[in-house]
Amino acid sequence: MAAAPPSVPDAALARQAREQFVTEVGATFPALAEAIHNRLASLADQVSTAHTMQERRDALLAYNKLGQGWLEAAQQGWAKTTTRVVPVARDIPPTELLSLVGDQEVEDKILASRLVQAITDKCSWELNDLRLRIQGLAGGQEMDGKDPFHPEVLTRLLVQEWGTSGLDRVAWALVNDVVRHHLADHLLDAYHHANEFLVQHGVMPEIDLKPQVRRSKGGGSVGHGADSGMSTGGATLRDSGGHSAPAPAGASGGGRMGTGASGGSASRAGASHGGPSGDDGHGGPGGGVYTGIGGPGGSTTRIGASRLADETRMLTGSTPLARMRMRAQGVVGQLKRMLNDRVAGYEMTRPAQPSPALAQAMSQFEATELASYDGVGAVSYDTVEVAQVARQVRERSAKLKEKAGTESEKATIEIVALMFQSILAEERIPASVRVWFARLQMPVLRVALAEPEFFGTLQHPARQLIDRMGSCVMGFDSHAINGSALEREIKRVVQVIEQYPETGRRVFQLVYEEFQKFLSKFLTERDAPQRVATLAQQVEQKETLAIQYTIEMRNMLSSMPVRDEIREFLFKVWAEVLALAAVKSGPKHQETLALKRSAADLVWAASAKPNRSDRARVIQDLPRLIAQLRQGMALLNLKKGVQEAHLKIIGDTLTDAFLSKTAAIPQQQVDELAERLANLEDFVTDDGSGELPFDAESLEMLFGMDATAIVVVSDGGSRPNDAMLAWARELELGAWFTLDHNGAVTQTQYVWRSERRQLHLFTSSAGTCYLIQLRRLAAYLQAGLLVPAEEETLTVRATREALAKLEANPERLLH
Repeated sequence: MAAAPPSVPDAALARQAREQFVTEVGATFPALAEAIHNRLASLADQVSTAHTMQERRDALLAYNKLGQGWLEAAQQGWAKTTTRVVPVARDIPPTELLSLVGDQEVEDKILASRLVQAITDKCSWELNDLRLRIQGLAGGQEMDGKDPFHPEVLTRLLVQEWGTSGLDRVAWALVNDVVRHHLADHLLDAYHHANEFLVQHGVMPEIDLKPQVRRSKGGGSVGHGADSGMSTGGATLRDSGGHSAPAPAGASGGGRMGTGASGGSASRAGASHGGPSGDDGHGGPGGGVYTGIGGPGGSTTRIGASRLADETRMLTGSTPLARMRMRAQGVVGQLKRMLNDRVAGYEMTRPAQPSPALAQAMSQFEATELASYDGVGAVSYDTVEVAQVARQVRERSAKLKEKAGTESEKATIEIVALMFQSILAEERIPASVRVWFARLQMPVLRVALAEPEFFGTLQHPARQLIDRMGSCVMGFDSHAINGSALEREIKRVVQVIEQYPETGRRVFQLVYEEFQKFLSKFLTERDAPQRVATLAQQVEQKETLAIQYTIEMRNMLSSMPVRDEIREFLFKVWAEVLALAAVKSGPKHQETLALKRSAADLVWAASAKPNRSDRARVIQDLPRLIAQLRQGMALLNLKKGVQEAHLKIIGDTLTDAFLSKTAAIPQQQVDELAERLANLEDFVTDDGSGELPFDAESLEMLFGMDATAIVVVSDGGSRPNDAMLAWARELELGAWFTLDHNGAVTQTQYVWRSERRQLHLFTSSAGTCYLIQLRRLAAYLQAGLLVPAEEETLTVRATREALAKLEANPERLLH
């Protein structure tokens, strides 16, 4: 039986929210169209292969001609979405909803679903809150599938109108990332404003999670839906993506979460209760499905029998990366709610300057601290000094709150102080680094006062800098880091920030970029990682060139009468020879050019020889050609027997060519082939895809390097999905992981990735280097064989712990 229709006021309110949302999102379409044009214009100016450059120019010309039509059609279609929302009839038999779907529509759905994934990764909390509020206005009915609040309504419209307007998928692929980022950023704001609008009209100022929880027959709680997720015997909540996580205390009993008046994100899925040790019942990042590896306790216990089930859940649910981001957004959303609800006049977006008394007190503290540390060399700190600094942080904050002129200033001072107390209590960070971090309290406080969005976004450069430095030092003890280049760089970064207190986020952004550059060199400055990184880069270049050379030679020989035996030798052997020679000596080196010329000579020699002069020429040049072929195969370290087998096949083919009555290959065509081979690098593409066939033994043979300290990880895990591949590409250099390889569990640091991000290097404190290809890396992440040491970034964890303390004692926020 369908639910009763909503009352007129509720229906009108929902309609107003939709109209406001559609208007706000529609207003961003011209900016999106301009961003697409700029991307296509930029790509058209870039130098690449002739084919790629032609594709990009064609895409730009087509967009110049048809883009305005796409924009207008998208705007018109989007404006009509508010009139398409109708109540969902629950009693329609499923068979009546079936229809044939064309290939074009299926492809459109695939493209649109990829955009939806990016949007939900960033907007899930705001969208889930909005869904619950709209559902409440509709008498409990789920949102209609054509409701513009559904992100797929917008993405499907944009993709469909793209094709309808005459633009092709090649052009879409060139601008897909521009569309993705634009939609994710602007829809987040639009969802937030829609939530604010409804809250201002009294629609669920507090999100009641009780309807989201139902009891299982066994007494435990599971979320609504066919897949109940992982139940731990208590309440389980479901996030906006349909994934479940244990509910915070009291949620199953009808308790409310979130206290704010804004439309911000509710803190669900353990956002304020699941700690780094996996308190949410999952051992992996962000409530993942790992079983006991990693975490601050350093536990390496793994339930082997459940690994397959864990990986199955990883494949069918959201990725740990998505869950980590969702949890982090939940923490930020809860902080926004609290500030807007409890602090009079707090504004998350308006820049503010500290009151005069507070500004003077802050300047005095900064001057005192800067003078006290000026010129100090390497100093070794221990837990005693850390405890003293923590007390100073607390005392300084109390004095600053006395000088604060508004409740907003007091709240900001308190939250920053609590965050730094949490950072100082993080025992996985060496004591000396924690002391340096403490000196950032005043600069961060300045930023938080002047830029309230510091509390509202995870992308603020001050947060990113602290998170980045913190993640890099997690695996070091005090003895290893004291006096090291990494500690000196952290000290330099802090002192630069202290010297420019009035520059706000700009100085944080500057030193963050400098720290990133430092890391790229520091992590591989030791002899072994540096040699392995150099070797691995050569491997990637060689294997990638071999694949590309093969493809290009296939294209060049496709219209030439070349025997299959010669084709196979060129594609399977000689492409490898040319690639290795190009990496070792350079593509324009005399030896490399000679090997390239040999390919053209072999093609000509193996073609028909109807006249005596051509046969004489072959006989005269054959010793040189055979010697050149031997030299190339020797470069690959092919065994003598293998070389002789190849040469015998070539010799038999040349003999047959003497007797062939077919037409010979014209000399002009052979010369064109030789010239194209000499400039082969100008024609190959660079797609960065595919796996590279190599192991430690082949590294030694090809490049003559001792590979005893290199472990090439080539097995373990199953075929990774696209989400896991995306996660593998986004790993940050310097981060620490627990690696489970061949039954041995090791703490490793991610230190290097190749230019095309196909090869990735991890090192252990014992000096072992683990070289992993992209797909294998993704498979290890998927199987829980490679687990991040951090489930939350340093500032997110500090924010969550600060929130917990404020919820336990709300009075301290303003007193």
